Amino acid sequence: MSVQALKVQLSDAMKAAMRAKDKARLATIRLALAELKRVEVDERIDIDDARVLTILDKMVKQRRDSHKQFADAGRQDLADQEAFEITVLQDFLPQALTEQEIDQLISDAIAETGAASMQEMGKVMSTLKPKLQGRADMGAVSGKVKQKLS
Repeated sequence: MSVQALKVQLSDAMKAAMRAKDKARLATIRLALAELKRVEVDERIDIDDARVLTILDKMVKQRRDSHKQFADAGRQDLADQEAFEITVLQDFLPQALTEQEIDQLISDAIAETGAASMQEMGKVMSTLKPKLQGRADMGAVSGKVKQKLS
């Protein structure tokens, strides 16, 4: 992928949603593009695909948290909206890894860093993060790493 591939992909998807008059999908894509633009303006940079993935991953995580809170509060209409936004955003993220693939990457990272205790968890996580960004829930991965290092 080129440096701007994900941003271009989002822009093309926005145009397609406009043509299809898919207001719900269009609104979600516009939210994502607005967040990307906010980061570019705030930090005065052009963001690359890795940063776009990080931002989209963060947006999905926020929506998962909101979905859970809305579902717990009995607001199914709002929970459904969050679930829809998650599916739209995930269209732009790489394919999620399976549990076995995640376990293998964790084992490889532990072997690569030579980590043997919880004090070295930071090294393992810093090795894993670029490989897993946007492809796995980092909170769950952190728990698995803790388990293996305990």
